[in-house]
Amino acid sequence: MEAVLQTKGLLSLPNKPKPRTFYPLPQGSLRHRFSSINSLKPKQPLEGLSLSSNGYQKFQVFATKPQLVGQKNKLFPVCSAAAAAADGGEQFFVENESPKFMGIEIVTLKKIIPLGAMFFCILFNYTILRDTKDVLVVTAKGSSAEIIPFLKTWVNLPMAVGFMLLYTKLANVLSKQALFYTVILPFIAFFGAFGFVLYPLSNYFHPTALADQLLNILGPRFLGPIAILRIWSFCLFYVMAELWGSVVISVLFWGFANQITTVDEAKRFYPLFGLGANVALIFSGRTVKYFSNLRQSLGPGVDGWAVSLKAMMSIVVGMGVAICFIYWWVNHNVPLPTRRKKKKEKPNLSTMESLKILASSKYIRDLATLVVAYGISINLVEVTWKSKLKAQFPSPNEYSSFMGDFSTATGIATFTMMLLSQWIFDKYGWGAAAKITPTVLLLTGVGFFSLILFGAPLAPTLAKFGMTPLLAAVYVGAMQNIFSKSAKYSLFDPCKEMAYIPLDEDTKVKGKAAIDVVCNPLGKSGGALIQQFMILSFGSLANSTPYLGGVLLVIVLAWLAAARSLDGQFTALHREEEIEKEMERASEVKIPVVSQDESGNGSLTSDVSSLNPTGGDSAGASSGPSSPRNL
Repeated sequence: MEAVLQTKGLLSLPNKPKPRTFYPLPQGSLRHRFSSINSLKPKQPLEGLSLSSNGYQKFQVFATKPQLVGQKNKLFPVCSAAAAAADGGEQFFVENESPKFMGIEIVTLKKIIPLGAMFFCILFNYTILRDTKDVLVVTAKGSSAEIIPFLKTWVNLPMAVGFMLLYTKLANVLSKQALFYTVILPFIAFFGAFGFVLYPLSNYFHPTALADQLLNILGPRFLGPIAILRIWSFCLFYVMAELWGSVVISVLFWGFANQITTVDEAKRFYPLFGLGANVALIFSGRTVKYFSNLRQSLGPGVDGWAVSLKAMMSIVVGMGVAICFIYWWVNHNVPLPTRRKKKKEKPNLSTMESLKILASSKYIRDLATLVVAYGISINLVEVTWKSKLKAQFPSPNEYSSFMGDFSTATGIATFTMMLLSQWIFDKYGWGAAAKITPTVLLLTGVGFFSLILFGAPLAPTLAKFGMTPLLAAVYVGAMQNIFSKSAKYSLFDPCKEMAYIPLDEDTKVKGKAAIDVVCNPLGKSGGALIQQFMILSFGSLANSTPYLGGVLLVIVLAWLAAARSLDGQFTALHREEEIEKEMERASEVKIPVVSQDESGNGSLTSDVSSLNPTGGDSAGASSGPSSPRNL
C-alpha cells in the first residue's frame, strides 16, 4: 500500500482515492462551527481515502478530539457507515450486528416467545377458572345467580383491596423474583387442593343446616347473602378465580413484561399478545367443553362434575408450573434492559379531589360516563342472563359445556373484531368506533329483555324454530355478552385510551387518576348495587327484571349521548393539535444551503440576504434572530 492511516493498528485503507470537492463554509455558519475541530488536523488530504461513487465514505472515520491537560490522545468516531473494502474486495472494517432470525434479533425473540407462552398459559387458566366459578356458585344446591351481586360487592371487593395492601407490603421487603413466586404459588396450590380435597369434602364442612334456618327466618329475598355462607368454599374459589384475572394477568405478567422489554419491542409485539389471548380463549373453551361432556362416558352413580373438576384443576396446576418455569428461565437466560429511574408522575388523588376534577371538566365527565356506563350495563345483563342459563341448564356439566362453547365463540368474535378495528378507525373515525359498543348493548339488551317479558306471546313463533322462549333468551343473552365483550376489547378500550391523547399533560394525568379512583370501582360495583336493591325490594331477580331493563335503557342512552358529546370535543381538540403542528412547521426557518457558482467556489443562496440584510461580518450575521446560531 502506498499510504496507510495509522489508527493504533485498527484500520488500513486502500489507495488511489477518488477526487472530491470540498466547498468553503461561510464564516460563522452552523456547519463551519461544527467543522472547526478540523483545524486541528493536517490541511493536506490523506492518501488512501476510499470514497464511493456518490461521494460518501465507505468506512468509519476517526477524528482527533481536543484534549485536556494530562489526557491521553484518543480517537473518537465522527460518523458511522458501512464497512470499507479494498480494491481487491478485502474487508477492512466490519460493524458487529446482533444475530437475527426472520428479521428479528435473537435477543428479542428470547424475550417475546417466552412472554407469549406465559401469556397463553395464564389466559388459558383464566378461561377455565372463569367458566368454572360461575358453574360452582350458580348451580350449587340452595344457590342461584342472585348470589353474584352480593358476592362481588361484599366478598370479592374487600378481598381484592386486602390483597393489594398485602402485595404492597410484600413488594417493599421481597425481591421481584421472590415476590412473583410468593404471589402465584398460593394460587396454584389452592386450585389443586380445591379439585382434589375441598370440593369432594364440601358436604362435610358447608353449614347447610344453619343456612336453612336463616333462610326460614329472613325469607327468600335474602337467598343471595345466605348462599354465600351456605357454599363458602365455592365462593372462595370464585374470589380466587377473579383475583387470578386481576393479579396474575394485570400485576404479575404485565409488570414482568414491562420490566424486560423496551418501548420499541412493546410497540411491535404487545398487540400480538392480544391476538394470542383470544387464541387461548378458543382452545380453553374447547377444553372446558370436552371435560364437561365426560359424564356421558361414566357409569351410574359417579359424580361426573367432580371428575371434570379434577381434570380441569390438574390442567390449571400444570399450566401454573409452566408459568413459573418460563419466568425462571427468562430471568436466568435473558439480559434485562437498563432503565433510568423516573419519578412517578401520576398523582395520588383522594376521592374528593377526584370528584372536583370530574366536576370541573365536561370532557372528563363524558369520558367518565363511558367507563361507568359500560361497567353497569354489562353487569345488569350478565347476571340476569346467568339466571336464565341455570334454568335452561340446571346440571353443572351441561352449564359448563355451554360456557365452553361461549368462551370459544367469544374468542373467535374478539379475534375478528381486533382485525377489523383498524379499518373501522380509518374509515369511520373515533366517534363511530366509540358508539359501536353501546349500540350493540342496546340492541341485544332490548331483544334479551323482550324475550323474558313477552316470551309467552312469542312461544308459537319460536316453536317453529324448535326453541322455547327460555332457550331463545339464553341464546340472545349469549350473543349480547359475546358481541359486547368483543367490541369492548377491540373498540371501547382503544377509544377510551385514545381520548386522553389530545388533552394537556395536567388534565391528562389528573383526569385519568380521577377516573381510576372513582369511576372504575363505581362501574364495576354499580350494577351489582342496583341489582341488590332490586332483589331486596321486589323479592327476587325475576320480579325485578322489567325494572332492570328500564335502568339498562336509561344508562345506554346516557352512554350514547356522552359518546356523541365527547366525539365533538375530541375532534375539535385533535383539529387544534393538527393546526398547531402545521403552524410550527410553517414557522421553521430553513438552514441556508451552500451552492456552487460558475467559478467553482461555494456561496450562499439568495436566502442569505434575508438572514443577514446588513451584509456584516460573521458576528453580525450570527447575532440576528434568524441566524443559524439561534435555530
